[in-house]
Amino acid sequence: MAENLSDIDIDLNTDKIHEWRSIITLVVFVLTNVVVLFPFHIPLPFPRVLENAILDALSRLRVIAPRRSRSQYGPSSANDHVGSQTEKVGLIVWLKFPMNFVTTPLIADLFLLAILAIGREEVYGGTIGANNISPIDIMAFFITLAYIAISIDASGLIRYLAFKVLQKGGKYGHRLFFYLYAFFFSLGTFIGNDPIILSGTAFLAYMTRVSSNIIHPRAWIFAQFAVANIASAILVSSNPTNLVLAGAFDIRFIDYTANMIVPVVITAIVLFPFLLYIVFADESLIPLSIQMHELSEEAKSRKPVNPNIPHARGNAEEEENDPANGEESKQLSLEEIMNPFIDKGGAGFGAVVMAATLITLLALNAASQNTGEHPVFYVTLPAAFVMFCWDIAFGWLHRDETRKISRDGRREVERARAERLTRELEEQERAAHLEQEHQNNAVANQSTSTQARILDANPLGENPPTPRADPSAGLSDPKIGNGNTTGTDIDARPSTSAISTMDEKQDPELRKPARGLSGATLSQGPGVRGRELSEREIDAEKQPPYSITVRPERGETTLVSLIADAYRWSQETFPTATAVLSHLPFALVPFAFSMFVLVQALVTKGWVPVFAYGWDHWVNRTGTVGSVGGMGFLSVILCNFAGTNIGATILLSRVIQAWQKIHQANGTIITDRTFWATVYSMALGVNFGAFSTVFSASLAGLLWRDILARKHIRVRRLDFARVNLPIIGIAMVVGCAILVGEVYIIRSENAYDA
Repeated sequence: MAENLSDIDIDLNTDKIHEWRSIITLVVFVLTNVVVLFPFHIPLPFPRVLENAILDALSRLRVIAPRRSRSQYGPSSANDHVGSQTEKVGLIVWLKFPMNFVTTPLIADLFLLAILAIGREEVYGGTIGANNISPIDIMAFFITLAYIAISIDASGLIRYLAFKVLQKGGKYGHRLFFYLYAFFFSLGTFIGNDPIILSGTAFLAYMTRVSSNIIHPRAWIFAQFAVANIASAILVSSNPTNLVLAGAFDIRFIDYTANMIVPVVITAIVLFPFLLYIVFADESLIPLSIQMHELSEEAKSRKPVNPNIPHARGNAEEEENDPANGEESKQLSLEEIMNPFIDKGGAGFGAVVMAATLITLLALNAASQNTGEHPVFYVTLPAAFVMFCWDIAFGWLHRDETRKISRDGRREVERARAERLTRELEEQERAAHLEQEHQNNAVANQSTSTQARILDANPLGENPPTPRADPSAGLSDPKIGNGNTTGTDIDARPSTSAISTMDEKQDPELRKPARGLSGATLSQGPGVRGRELSEREIDAEKQPPYSITVRPERGETTLVSLIADAYRWSQETFPTATAVLSHLPFALVPFAFSMFVLVQALVTKGWVPVFAYGWDHWVNRTGTVGSVGGMGFLSVILCNFAGTNIGATILLSRVIQAWQKIHQANGTIITDRTFWATVYSMALGVNFGAFSTVFSASLAGLLWRDILARKHIRVRRLDFARVNLPIIGIAMVVGCAILVGEVYIIRSENAYDA
């Protein structure tokens, strides 16, 4: 458990900032946040000989497959070093090391530990806890509650309810926009923003895709992203930033909700007409009447399949994700939203577990002053375990059905890929034949012109000498033959070398299958080729490394193959549990711990007290209204430049705690009105700041961007900032204005009692 604020002496001595370790700590903190904002990869040189030795050792230990059988190394692998290619490859392999929100804070902490800028105190405070903030409790609470919420999402409940909302809204654009806005706000209030981002974003991408008069999905996806993050400010359990804030200032969950619900709800109400009539006032974005493509009766009667089962839709998913398919892709997307899958048992049980968990949390937290405080994950961990057991039991009882669906879908994908590859090979051959015929015609024309020149030079009709074959014209090519060879003859005997030449000109992805087809002779006709190649051989070469792996020869079993087989087995046997575990925000855990340690380093090195003195001067000059506006502005800005809204919350919470200590040391008071105005304006800012100027202002923003990219909707950084600036502006102005009125009504000028 975290220690109480009174048990830890916050050193307010600002002279420490002149020490070199203190300066380096601040520089490292700033650079870390810049890298989180703009991630990149560092190319690292590595000796190829050493790389090959390591890979060979791992293959001998049967950890990975031998290098010759792994295609991911491309043309630079050892088995591709032929002749002069050895010199082209070089002796160095360039490895790309990612610098992102997971690795960068961790490297920063290790660096500060190495130079002794931080030690046990900072690491303990950033992991176990200090000053009422317990990172390990917060992370355990958030991950376990997230399992329940994502399990409800995996049951199909959110998409099914969105489908019902779509039916209710009908074809009236403005009414449907309002219904979806209210739906996402209501649902996000209880289960948080992550499940809304996971399912709601994909649903809107499908919906706008199958509408013939919604030119761009901008209005729908940006409104959904904004309202999901606004709704997450109401309950403590909806966002990890709320957990940090409530723990730092010992706020009961019921008190937090009571103070936040009015500003948040009024903000959502005022924001809607602003979005509809000002920001997105364009018929191409939100038309008065939405024209949706019609779903066929056959598709309506078809039984929906569980999207958590791998390859449940067979080849339909690949066709849908291919933008070149056009109308067929739209029909598949329409079926996805108009014939949604729902696991009624899992959805009902998950809703009951979530409701019971939230009610228990509120009740126990409200009674904590009398019974003593307990970590909140004491409630969520058993609830998540019960939900996990349900998912496992449900999967095991239906394992035969889910395995059959997956097996049939995989076969359909393999068959479709085999057919597609055969067509590509035939097209390559036809292109090679056309090129060969063109060369042949050129040779024939040249021969004719040569004969004409000879006749002109020998008008008496004497027999001319037989012309020698011109190597540059290709007459000596044994595959072309003599000059009398016709185009029909060439079509009957396609040239292997011509096809090879053509392959070299094709895209590398098209050349790979032709190069690796064992037992296939390229000089045969297309029909013979298609019959000789088995589907499994074709698919093994065609598919990318992250998709289905179908190998003509299994080869020896390795640790990697065992893990891949185990994961595929778990997907087919326990589809819901596997899908939920794969979507849990585990990357948040190392990021949050590392950021906690960095902020704790700023506390011990004197920087947080410096910020606290600056804040104290601002509040003394501007009063309560200035504290609301200033903290709201700071929290939004720091969401974008302090390592997401979680990093901003950690830093600002420490600043406010140091501000409290400054007044305790000086014997002065902070009024109850000003203190809580500062705290709750920060709560507004760190939640609303997620939809401001950069994707990395929140982890939900990164997730939102990636889901849209998979649905072929690209949102540029500049567009994200340009669209969100007016939205965050009106949301913060309205929210802070309502909060000012609220604190003046319910808070007094008496001293705040910490």
